[in-house]
Amino acid sequence: MNKERYKEEYEEGSDLLWPSEKEDKVTRKFYRDLSRLTKNETSNNIKRFNFFKLVLSIIKLKKF
Repeated sequence: MNKERYKEEYEEGSDLLWPSEKEDKVTRKFYRDLSRLTKNETSNNIKRFNFFKLVLSIIKLKKF
């Protein structure tokens, strides 16, 4: 069942244009991939920050 785009009209005067199933799948995949990418980027930044903190703490310990 592959529905094409369709328009839904309401009495209040608003119209909605719904995407086709193919467009909907592509859009959902895009946002899913984008979400995973941003989660990984955040995770990598935290790991880098923790590594940097570890290096600084080691340098501080060596000085004393």
